[in-house]
Amino acid sequence: MDFSDLALSSKILAAVAEKGYIKPSPIQEQAIPAVLAGKDVMAAAQTGTGKTAGFTLPILELLSRGNKAKANHIRALILTPTRELAAQVGESVATYGKELPLTSAIVFGGVKINPQMMKLRQGVDILIATPGRLMDLYQQNAVKFSQVEILVLDEADRMLDMGFIRDIKKIISALPVQRQNLLFSATFSPDIRELAKGLVKNPIEISVNPENSTAKTVKQTVIPCDKKQKAKLLCHLIKENDWQQVLVFTRTKHGANRLTRDLEAKSINAAAIHGNKSQGARTKALANFKSGAVKVLVATDIAARGLDIDQLPQVVNFDLPNVPEDYVHRIGRTGRAGADGFAVSLVSADEHKLLEDIEYVIQEPIERKITEGFAPVNELPPSRPIKPFKAKKPKKVKHTHNEHKDGQRSSNSATGHKPKSKNTRHQVSGQDKASNKKTGKPVARKVHPDKAKQQGKKDPYSASR
Repeated sequence: MDFSDLALSSKILAAVAEKGYIKPSPIQEQAIPAVLAGKDVMAAAQTGTGKTAGFTLPILELLSRGNKAKANHIRALILTPTRELAAQVGESVATYGKELPLTSAIVFGGVKINPQMMKLRQGVDILIATPGRLMDLYQQNAVKFSQVEILVLDEADRMLDMGFIRDIKKIISALPVQRQNLLFSATFSPDIRELAKGLVKNPIEISVNPENSTAKTVKQTVIPCDKKQKAKLLCHLIKENDWQQVLVFTRTKHGANRLTRDLEAKSINAAAIHGNKSQGARTKALANFKSGAVKVLVATDIAARGLDIDQLPQVVNFDLPNVPEDYVHRIGRTGRAGADGFAVSLVSADEHKLLEDIEYVIQEPIERKITEGFAPVNELPPSRPIKPFKAKKPKKVKHTHNEHKDGQRSSNSATGHKPKSKNTRHQVSGQDKASNKKTGKPVARKVHPDKAKQQGKKDPYSASR
């Protein structure tokens, strides 16, 4: 099947051909006809399989047939978890729809809100947004939802991981009941299926890869080493193998900054990208990495699903992720669109449990190779037999929101304990607690004389007067 067989307009097909694409990927081949038919869709495919074009192409086709958006209104809403992913989707919409009379906008936190409000005043056909900033705009009446025809949740599992469930539910409740719903995710976890119950209606379910599987085009290797030798080993690998473009993942922001300084000290051009960086700095670092001005981009997991780099050859896990599923998304940055990719993980002995969890999730052992001159003093335990993977049941937790530096919202799970009753009649004061602790006996509460008389009780202080 070619793209020309998918009932897309000549202008969209010309834009696709200009990008060099002739045949749709499996997820595109199944999703595009379903979206064009007006069906609700639940689609799962691993990173790098073309999910973004799977929904942007048919949305452009559908909206090009209708009326323009009114002032402050939008016709299609695409929700994404991170700034980088929002920018990537926005770029896809602009590229494929450049010959169409449609408008689009991208809104996310971490930048000034006024320019975004100005953009929305004219009305926007397609809005790509992160949940936190969208809620801010909605509460200020800068965006209205009554014209929304299509809702897309992109990387839905990541949005749940980041605690956006409450914002997502608020947004959904404000949308028109009659609309098309598209849910795209790397996995169909139990949590995603729970969310889908109140979102999609009689959906067409598409899954082109087993859950948490890694692309066959990515060769995976574990290099055992001591933690203190990791930075030195990475520099050695970059120079020895003449790596020209390397995406390196660290567990923390401070670790990313420290590693960047270590690489620069060894005359290796590097830049860091994480949540503490301004949007301008993140955009510049990514642009320099794509152009080749920066050889090594050091990132935290905020970038694991938001980076779209053509033909990225090399991904390095400097630290293993705490969440094993994130390993799949990290290495999914390479080996895209059928190209070969390489994923190397530098693993110290204290990370062996994290490695076991990753091998359990992907259901395969990862080859181990020791680099000459970097054999670890503390050996990495050998791989254990891998048990069959069992999906986790959906968690039922409450979330509370806090603003964080990314301009979006994060959440903390509630403890599950029932809140204290507002009725404090049986509670004792701090002084009473101290007496109880000291004597082990209950202490009678003192009652004000006037209140005691009103209640027809004996004045407790009368004997001393």
